Order: sequence, then C-alpha cells, then structure tokens
Amino acid sequence: MRQGDLGQGMSTNTAMAITSSSANSVWSKASHALRHEMGDDAFGSWLAPASLRSKPDGALCLVTPTGVARDWIRRYAWRRIGELWAANDPAGRPLSLKTRHEFEAEGGQDQVLIGDDRPEGVTPVRSEEPTIVAGRRASPLQERFTFDTFVAGPSNEFAHAVARRVASWTDGHFNPVVFHGPYGFGKTHLLNALAWEAMKTSPDRKVVYLTSERFLSSFIQAVLERRMAAFKDELRSADLLLIDDVQFIGGKQSTQEELFHTLAALMEDGRRVVFSADRPASALTELDARLRSHLSAGLVCGLEPADRALRMGILERKVQAMGRQQGFAGALRADVAGFLADRFSDSVRELEGALNVLIARVGGGVASLSLDEAQNVLRPHLRAGEKRITVDEIQKVTSEHFGLKQSDLISPGRARALARPRQAAMWLAKQLTTRSLPDIGRRFGGRDHTTVLHAVRRIDELRAADPQLARDLEVLARKLRG
Repeated sequence: MRQGDLGQGMSTNTAMAITSSSANSVWSKASHALRHEMGDDAFGSWLAPASLRSKPDGALCLVTPTGVARDWIRRYAWRRIGELWAANDPAGRPLSLKTRHEFEAEGGQDQVLIGDDRPEGVTPVRSEEPTIVAGRRASPLQERFTFDTFVAGPSNEFAHAVARRVASWTDGHFNPVVFHGPYGFGKTHLLNALAWEAMKTSPDRKVVYLTSERFLSSFIQAVLERRMAAFKDELRSADLLLIDDVQFIGGKQSTQEELFHTLAALMEDGRRVVFSADRPASALTELDARLRSHLSAGLVCGLEPADRALRMGILERKVQAMGRQQGFAGALRADVAGFLADRFSDSVRELEGALNVLIARVGGGVASLSLDEAQNVLRPHLRAGEKRITVDEIQKVTSEHFGLKQSDLISPGRARALARPRQAAMWLAKQLTTRSLPDIGRRFGGRDHTTVLHAVRRIDELRAADPQLARDLEVLARKLRG
C-alpha cells in the first residue's frame, strides 16, 4: 500500500498507530547514535525531557518543556539530529521543533507518540536554523558573550573589528586569525560573540566552537573508541572552526599533529579558522614548529589591557544589564565606579567579579552605595591572594617616577612641582591600601584627613581632563601591584 493510501480502508486510530510505530522505529535508531555521541549528561539534560507529538494533520513535532531547551537543541544538536533522522526515515517526513506552549497554541494534540520510557528528541534540520556541533565534541557557547555585550575601546578595537569581519563571512578574510592576550582580557567573549554572529548571519553554515580542553578530551575519546574518522570528518566539515586557549594543546604531540592537519585541510578548502591564545603565535614555543608557523602566518590580533575609560564603560554596561534583570536602577556612584576601575585594572573578569560581589551583598542598594561602604564590602577580596601594598612603597615609587625624593612628598612644601605628585601618591594610597584618610594623612607629614580628601577629589577631577596624568597613575598602579 502506498503511503498516500494510509487513511483509506482503515480507521484513524489504526493509521495513527502505524505512524506512531514508524516514528518510534526511526527515532530508536537515531537516539542510540545521539546518546553515544553526545553522552548521557547532555542527552539526559536537554533531549530526554522532550517528546515527539503529532499535529491534527498528522505532522510530527518535537515538543520541549521550555524555550531554553528548544533553543539549546537548535543551537547545539539541530544539524546532527536532522542528519540521523533523515538517514533513518525513508518517507522523509517533515518535523518541527516547538515548546509545549507553542505547540498547544497551534492546536496540537496532547498525544505523545513516543512515551516516557524511551530516549526522546526528534527534529529535522531546516536550512534556516543556526547550527553548532553538539555533545562531547563541542563546547557550549555562553549566551551572555555577544557583540552586544562586548565593550570596545582602544585596547581591543582592532580585534573587535576583525572578529566582526570574520563573523560576517565577507571575502578577503585572513586565515587563520589568532586573538591573544592574558587571562581576563576578553578573548573568550570575543570568540563566543563571533560564533553567535556567524550563525546568525549564515544559519546554513556549520560553526564549531571548542575549548582546547574539549578538543583534547574529544581526541582521546575518539582514539579509545576507534572513531577517528568520524572525529576528523566532524571538524573538517566545519565552515568555521574556533578553538579557545590553543596554548594548552602544547606538549601533546599526537593532538598537535591532528590539529595541524585539520588546520591545513580547512585552510586548503577555504574554510575559516580562529584561535585564541595567551601569547602571540610566535611565542607559543610549546607548540610544534609547523603548527606555530601556520598560526603566525595568519592575522595575529593582540588584546591589550583595558584602559580606565574602557573599564568604566564595562562597569556601566554590566550594572545596567544586571539592574534590568533584577529590577533596580542600574547605576553606580562615580567615586565607587572609579574605585572599581582603578582597583581592578589587571583583569576585566576580576572587575566584573568585584561588581558581582557588591550587587550580591546590597542588591538594588548598589546605586546609593558610598565609597567607604563599597571598600568595606570588598575588603576581604582586596586582601586575598594579593601583594600587600604599603603607603611607604607608594611614596617611593611615586617619588622615583616624578624625579623627586621620598622626603619631598612628606615635606611641608607647597610648590606645584611637589603638590601634584604628593596628591597623586595620596590618591594611590586611598585606592591601593585599606588605610583610612586620617591614617594616610599622618603618613604624609602629619596632614589631616581633609587634606587627603581634597587630594583624592582633585586627582579624580584632573585625571579626566589630563591624559598624561591618567597614564602616570596607570603606570604607577601597575608597578606597585608588581
């Protein structure tokens, strides 16, 4: 009997039973492969809660309990599930993916074709859906790391522009692209943003994002399970491959060999490759010379430490976002924002972490938090695992920087050549130590706390208008932190 004749000469229930049995059989084959490839954790967390249901017209639909689960399946499992479903369903039936709410709003039946005792999750690939390889061979992208949440400034604007260009799939791109910079400079954010934008721009292209740890573990697993051919095909079929922190692959010869051949194959086919590392490609001496040479031959983009203006921008953007999420006025007092930007200048992650601590402690009250209150909240974090900076060290480093004697900073002299460096040293003491204003004043020749307060406020005012002073303060703070 032809498939088009299913409804003739038999009851609706009988036809539905055949359809159900057929769908169950198709999914049984596909699900075994999916569970094996993705692992029990990923499969159980995202696909198991879904159920295959039918619409009034008999069309099949994978229904997820939440929009989050639906989006995860679309982003990380869509292509592979569709391939397996198409390979096992000779009828080539169209299937859709919706949340329970969407399904019921369209008049879908409350009938589960495949019950709770089976592995669930069926969905075909539609060309307009974005794809990214799922399961244990791929690393989940972080939703908060997009271009919309990336704050660009002089220290990272070139890398940001390059990432935008790669994500737009424009011709004439450099290959490979290597973003480098120390921990906390925004490399992972940039790679995630690039992947999201690339999928959004060209949903039909295959994007694979991997951390180096995931690349290593996937390679080892493929060797142990004797499926290296599948591992190679999965990576080399990518239109865009991104690997984060490639330096951690150094010293592992067989893994480097595979990465080298994957890189060469992708570049030969005109596919795009993007890496991140903690140093320039030429300085990755732990990598194989051939691999290092290939990386160096591409476009190497450094991310420099965020300057103060960029750190202030990052704080403003983040506190506004958290305010929207938690329902409070997303703002900081200028002196509190300035303190955070100056105190946590080495890593954007540390800067964001400090802001998280404040909001976790005071919630919406962060907008009215005074500088002293913020310092008290953060005091344990300021001291933990960090070099203890003394007022004496600040005086020594500051006097050397400005070509003075340390005794000049504590003398009663009021000449401008002495007053400005003295005020800068007092400002640094307030930012980098936990000393009170009266205590700082005593260490600067017995001055009172109002003098110190005036110095701090004066430097804050001047720094905004005097780029050279701002650079001097930045240099001094980095020297003192070692």
